[in-house]
Amino acid sequence: MYAERMGKLPPYLFARIDELKAKKIREGFDVIDLGVGDPDLPTPPHVVEEACRAARDPANHHYPSYAGMPEFRQAVAGWYRRRFGVELDPATEVLALMGSKDGIAHAPEAFVDPGSYVLVPSPGYPVYRTSTLFAEGRVFEMPLRKENGFLPVLEEIPADVADAARIMFLNYPNNPTAAVTLPGFFESAVEFAREHDIVIIHDNAYSEISYDGYRAPSFLETDGAMDVAIEMHSLSKTFNMTGWRVGMAVGNREIIAGLARVKTNVDSGVFDAVQRAAIAALTGPEDSVAEACRIYRERRDTLVEGLRALGFSVEPPKATFYVWMAVDDCMAFATRMLDEAGIVVTPGIGFGSGGEGYVRFALTRSTGRIREALERMEELGL
Repeated sequence: MYAERMGKLPPYLFARIDELKAKKIREGFDVIDLGVGDPDLPTPPHVVEEACRAARDPANHHYPSYAGMPEFRQAVAGWYRRRFGVELDPATEVLALMGSKDGIAHAPEAFVDPGSYVLVPSPGYPVYRTSTLFAEGRVFEMPLRKENGFLPVLEEIPADVADAARIMFLNYPNNPTAAVTLPGFFESAVEFAREHDIVIIHDNAYSEISYDGYRAPSFLETDGAMDVAIEMHSLSKTFNMTGWRVGMAVGNREIIAGLARVKTNVDSGVFDAVQRAAIAALTGPEDSVAEACRIYRERRDTLVEGLRALGFSVEPPKATFYVWMAVDDCMAFATRMLDEAGIVVTPGIGFGSGGEGYVRFALTRSTGRIREALERMEELGL
């Protein structure tokens, strides 16, 4: 019945976690979900109010623009200028997305021929891999190792693979490792892309969730990046808008045009009322972002201190709302956590072979629930 490519697709990691979580809840367990990175904080009130106003306006009830309304693209360009010092042409270098996952999932359709390689970080967001498989490309895993700061070692990529590669996915601040980029790496990536004629797609969804004075850069700040790259961004994490499904792709106009051509054939754009809400977020007060970072930092410190007290070796992240922790066997650890303690954590192997030996905690539950999870772990002798 199914197409052959379906046999190559693994079950989507977070859908499977949701199934297991639901099963435990049906069995009567009080489950503490530290698995999927879905913020528990509310969307800022002024954004919600603008969405309600725009939803009542009949002018917004028709098909939206495929590329995004001009006002939205101008707001994105303005935000990038203020935040990163990056100049973008709203008409040709900004594209509205139904969340960054939308852009990541569709980009290989524009650039990957059957059998071409896509360079995918491992561990990494699962959609980098699945989007490659949908485009009938070949995945080449770039291992992210602790000793290298969880950055890929570009020199380890075989020359024949690099020459046959069409896309390289990068993601810093990183999901799932919470690593941040180091000086010089983005410059090396630009040089590598030029040498091998590769499109770089940088997933920057977590740039605004940072701590201890760290400020994440945009890949597009790098000299030459606009020649070889686009960046995916999202309002999901920054403004607690995961369910709204709105984001943007920005950067090289030819790459943007290729992605836009795919999207015009598979969807009809982002609802205008949602774009109006996004404009309010991008142009309005950002107090909620600072408050979210304060809350996540408190949760981070509680979790890290608690895990260390239990004997685990774990470092506090500078960015994202994830804690990446080494364990002996990630599946065994995650299974025991759920079965015996009613705690959901994400096994690293679900992010690729490079995630074996790690689990990911998401800081998307209250400090009180995190403390309760640590108490359950202590009772289990973990």
